[in-house]
Amino acid sequence: MAENIGFLSTRFAGTDGVSLESAKWAEVFWEDKHVSCWYGGRLNRAPDISLCIPEAYFHHPDNDWINARLWGHTQRTTEVSRRIRDLAEYLKGTLYEFVACFGVSRLVVQNVLTIPMHVPLGVAITEFLQETGIPAIAHHHDFYWERTRFQRSSIGDYLEMAFPPRIPQLQHVVINQAAREDLAWRKGLPSVLIPNVLDFERHPPEIDDYARDIRSQIGLADDDILILQPTRVVPRKGIEHTITLLRMLNDPRCKLVISHETGDEGPEYANRLAELAHDERVDLCFFGHRIADERRLNGDGEKIYTLNDLYPHADFVTFPSLYEGFGNGFLEAVYFRKPMLINRYSVFARDIEPKGFRLAVMESFIDRAVVEEVRRILDDPEHRSGMVAHNYAVAKQYYSYSVLRYSLQTLLSNIEKRVHPQ
Repeated sequence: MAENIGFLSTRFAGTDGVSLESAKWAEVFWEDKHVSCWYGGRLNRAPDISLCIPEAYFHHPDNDWINARLWGHTQRTTEVSRRIRDLAEYLKGTLYEFVACFGVSRLVVQNVLTIPMHVPLGVAITEFLQETGIPAIAHHHDFYWERTRFQRSSIGDYLEMAFPPRIPQLQHVVINQAAREDLAWRKGLPSVLIPNVLDFERHPPEIDDYARDIRSQIGLADDDILILQPTRVVPRKGIEHTITLLRMLNDPRCKLVISHETGDEGPEYANRLAELAHDERVDLCFFGHRIADERRLNGDGEKIYTLNDLYPHADFVTFPSLYEGFGNGFLEAVYFRKPMLINRYSVFARDIEPKGFRLAVMESFIDRAVVEEVRRILDDPEHRSGMVAHNYAVAKQYYSYSVLRYSLQTLLSNIEKRVHPQ
C-alpha cells in the first residue's frame, strides 16, 4: 500500500552524500508509489512536500553556540544543558507538525541519529519516536566514533541516548560492514547493510549545449587533461596525494580540478593545498563555487553546473581518500565510465575491492608504479576503454537501483510485521 514517507535530517540540499543518497531512496520509493516528504533546516525539495525549520540546520546560530561548548570539553554548564533541552523541545513540536501536516506514516532518519552535529535535533527525534511509536528507519552514514573531533565531549549521556537510540520500532541501516559490526558491538543493535548505489540501469547523460563550455570556464585548453577530484575539500580526502601524482606525471597538460567546496571543517586545508600546488608547480582549480545540485545562474550571471555536467568532461578521476563511509565519488566515476586512481581506504579494501574492479590503486602513498599505471591509462585508449566497461558491468551487478529496491522493500515489510505482528 502506498504511503507518505517522511525524510528527516539537518539538510537536504547540495551535493553532500546524505542529500544525494536520500534522493535516490526517494526515487526508488516513488517507483512503488510512496510519496516522500522532507523535513530539515535547509531544503531544496518541492515546497508542497517540505517543511523547512531553520533551527534544524546544523549551522544555525543556536546550534553553533551549543556545539562550541560541547566538543573538546569534558564538562558542560547548566546553561548549555538548558539550551539543548529548550531547542530539542521546540524541534520536537515541529516534528509533530510535520507528521500531521503531510500524513506521514513512516520515517527515514538520515544520519541525524548517527553523527552528533545537531544534538538537540537528535534528542528531539529520539523522544518523538519514543512518544509516538511511529515506525522508522535510521540510515547511518558516519558514526561519531569514526571522527576524531567527536572523541572528547561533555555529552556522553546524550551520545548514549540518541546517537543512535535503542528504540523497538527503529530499524538501522549502515553502508559498510565495519559500521555494522561496530554498531552491534557498541550499542548491541542489529542493522541491515545497504551500500550506496547509482542507477546503472540507465545510461549517464551526455554533454549538452548548457554544459559544453565547462572546460573553457575552468580555463582549460583543448588538449589539456582534466584530472577531476570529485570530493569536498577536507583532510580525510587526501587531496595532497593527487597533487603529488600530477607532480610525478610531469605533464603540463594535466590540470587538477576539485569539484566541491570546503566542508564544515574550515578553509585551512584548502589554503594548504593551494600552497602545495604552487610549490609543486601543479595547476589547481577549485571549481566548487560553480557546482550545485541544480543548474542556474549565480549573482554575477555565471552558469552554475551540476556534477553530472562536469563528469563527462573528465579524462581521469582521483579518489585518494584516507577514509570513507562508502565513497559516492567512486561510484560516480564508474557510472560515467571514467578511469580512476583510488587509495585502499579500509571500506574499499574490505567491501568494494573484492568485487573485482580494475583501477589504479595506491597504498597510502604515490609511488613510481602507480604513476606509470596512470600514465598508461592516459596514453592507451584501448586499455582505458576495457577498464571502464568492465567496471560499469561490475557496479551494475552490485550497486544498482535493483539492489536498493529489494532492500527497501524488505525494510518496509519488516516494519509492517513489527506494527502488525501475526
